[in-house]
Amino acid sequence: MSDVILDAAVAVAVGRAQNPEIKDWLVRRRKAGHRNWLYVAQQSEMLQLLILESEREITSNPGAAARDQLGSLQQSCLWLAALADDGDTLSDPDPVAAGLTRAASRVGNDTRIVTDNPSRLERGLPFISLDSAIAEELVAGPIPLVDLRAQQDRLRAGLERSLHRVLHHGKFIQGPEIYALEGELAEYVGVEYCIGVASGTDALLIALMALEIGPGDEVVTTPFSFIATAEMIALVGATAVFADVDPRTGNLDAARLEPAITRRTRAILPVSLYGQCANMTEINEVAQRHQLPVIEDAAQSFGALHRGKKSCALSTIGCTSFFPAKPLGAYGDAGAIFTSDADLARIMRELLNHGQDGHYQHVRLGVNGRMDSMQAAVLREKLSILDDELTQRQLLADRYNELLQELAGCAGLNLPFVLAENRSAWAQYTVQINHRDRVRHCLLEAGIPSAVHYPMVLFHQPAFQQSISNCPHSVRLAAKVMSLPIHPYLEAETQHTVVEHLKRVLGQEIRGVV
Repeated sequence: MSDVILDAAVAVAVGRAQNPEIKDWLVRRRKAGHRNWLYVAQQSEMLQLLILESEREITSNPGAAARDQLGSLQQSCLWLAALADDGDTLSDPDPVAAGLTRAASRVGNDTRIVTDNPSRLERGLPFISLDSAIAEELVAGPIPLVDLRAQQDRLRAGLERSLHRVLHHGKFIQGPEIYALEGELAEYVGVEYCIGVASGTDALLIALMALEIGPGDEVVTTPFSFIATAEMIALVGATAVFADVDPRTGNLDAARLEPAITRRTRAILPVSLYGQCANMTEINEVAQRHQLPVIEDAAQSFGALHRGKKSCALSTIGCTSFFPAKPLGAYGDAGAIFTSDADLARIMRELLNHGQDGHYQHVRLGVNGRMDSMQAAVLREKLSILDDELTQRQLLADRYNELLQELAGCAGLNLPFVLAENRSAWAQYTVQINHRDRVRHCLLEAGIPSAVHYPMVLFHQPAFQQSISNCPHSVRLAAKVMSLPIHPYLEAETQHTVVEHLKRVLGQEIRGVV
């Protein structure tokens, strides 16, 4: 039993604090990572029942008392929307019970409806009695690496409102949400133009196409990144030339750029890894000396700062991804391109829509790279809390640093390093550690998830397979990096649990037990 829905009469009993045991049970469920729901279609019924009880007690303002009591339930319960499907239940002798059943099935197959109504209990599952619900063993849910569900609970009302608006207006491609989001993102980043696209990968592809990079050209980039960085360079027909990274940050080392630049070099493409901008000041200085444009791959760093300026506003073009697990993530693939160059913005808008500058007027070859309106609706809601979430991520990173500081150096453990002029978005909290895979296995056995970004340098990938010896730092990092759980809703208690298990594993590693 993961989630429960409180039938109206049970919810009223909790709201009136008639049974503190029930309220305590609901609080414990929330703390264990489970959700308690109130069904919106029963709100009126709940209020009427609470008003009747208040009138019996001769309360001076029964309506206000009822609203207060129902409002107090929201400390441990969430509102579950009633959809059109729930209303198509008039053939059932108990339409409300049928609607509750349909709502429960949307939440999950193991969702239960807690009721004291005898006729509903006779229906069997998902209806169960309160005694049965409380008697079930309360097992804490797994620790998530990224908790999108907790974020969704915070934003649920706005998300549902925005998504339903798209369903009703029906403009699923290039709807008003796209243009509103682009304006908000451009203002947030501090550039003139934002172009919403279908993914972070498309953002890189369109940026390269707009700069007319193609066969015979070279682009200097990092080998320590997700494959899309070099993949898009290859797809336009150009060659990725790899320069090594700063071993402290994993980002492109500006000091290693110039030896990689040739007469065929057409651009520099740094990646801002783990939420931290590359040293864009130094990279831009190299680029300016060689009159090269810079494309920042900011797929992990949206919201980060370098010398007071936002990631995506630090170069000729900034590209980001709104993959769901990012600090600002959609509910599917999406991305954006940023620039203050009007000509580039116009060209990139044409490229993302099959090269059109008007309806069925194709002035260049392009791609289908449009963001859809549903993703824009989601992103607008999430953007409204991004700064607060970034603050929480920083607090979590600070706590990890404090808790792990005494272990620094043990089993080769290196904590994340942030340049003095940077503020990270903490897309990941990534440490470096010896015997990484062994450590991860031991953590997983203890229920602690982790991830590796990234386990192989790009020139070792089968799609590239190059023999390169000038990027030793990248190769070493690929064998050592490990990302721990981090997201804005990570509880301090859970974070302590993660650290305690890591300490235990590292202690075993040092003693040679693992």
